[in-house]
Amino acid sequence: MSAKPVRFRDELKDFFAFLRRPTVSRRHVIRRTGSAVQVDWFAAAPFKRLLCWALCLWAINMALFGPLAASVAGATGAQHRLDITNLPWLQALIWAPIVEELVFRYGLRRPLQFVWLGPIVITCLFSGPVWYSIALVALLVLLLMQPAWSNVPLRASATTATGWRLWLQRLSGKQPMPMRFARWYVRYFAWVMYLATIAFACLHLYNFNFGNGPWLLLPLLVLPQLVTGLVLAWLRVRRGIAASIALHAIFNSGPLLLVWIIVSTLPEHML
Repeated sequence: MSAKPVRFRDELKDFFAFLRRPTVSRRHVIRRTGSAVQVDWFAAAPFKRLLCWALCLWAINMALFGPLAASVAGATGAQHRLDITNLPWLQALIWAPIVEELVFRYGLRRPLQFVWLGPIVITCLFSGPVWYSIALVALLVLLLMQPAWSNVPLRASATTATGWRLWLQRLSGKQPMPMRFARWYVRYFAWVMYLATIAFACLHLYNFNFGNGPWLLLPLLVLPQLVTGLVLAWLRVRRGIAASIALHAIFNSGPLLLVWIIVSTLPEHML
C-alpha cells in the first residue's frame, strides 16, 4: 500500500506543533528511505510545496511585517543597504541560502559535526563570497554529502572503531552521537532551535544603516527573517538541509524580483 501523500495543511499543522514543542524527529512529513545523510540531501521536496511555503511567507510579510518594518524604519531612520541598481542575484539566490543554512540550520540535526563545521562556515559567512570562501564552501558541501554516496551503512564499523577513531567518525557524521549526549540534546533542542533562529534574524540587521532613532525598535526590522527562520528550521529537521536551502533561495528571489520589476519600469531619472 502506498503512503498517503502529505497535504500542505498537514504540514502547516505539524509546523505549529513543532513551534509548541520542537523535536529533532522527521515524523509526520516524510518516510525515511536510505541513510540519514541521504535523507538530508536527497529526500524529495516537491517544488510546488516549497513554493506554497514561500507564497505564505511573502503574503505574511506584505500584509503584516512589511508595513511594520517600514514604520520602524521611518521611526529609527534605518535605511536598507540594498543597491537597487546592482541587485545581488547570485549572493541572494546561491551564496546566502547555502552558507546561512549551514551556519544556522545544519547543526540542528548534526550538533557534533557543527563542532568543526561551525567555525569554518561562520568565517566564510563574514568573509563574503570571495573566491577562497566559495571554494571552501563548495568543498565542505561535497564533504558533507560524501557519506550519501557510499553503500556502506553508517554503523558498519561501530564494532571495530574505538576511542579517538570512534569520535572522529562521530564528528564526521558516520556514527551517531553518544546516547548520553543525545538525550541531553533532545532535552534542550528547543533552546538550540530558537536561539539559532534569533541569531539568524539578528544577522540581517547588518542589511541596514541606522539613524538616531530608538534602538529597542530595531528587532522589529527583522521579524520577516525571524518567521522565515522558524519555517526553515522546521523544514531542515523534517525534510533535510537541501530542502531548507531550496526554500531559502526561493524566498529570497521574491523581493529581488519585485525590486527588479519596479526598477525596470521606472524612468532613469527616478532611480
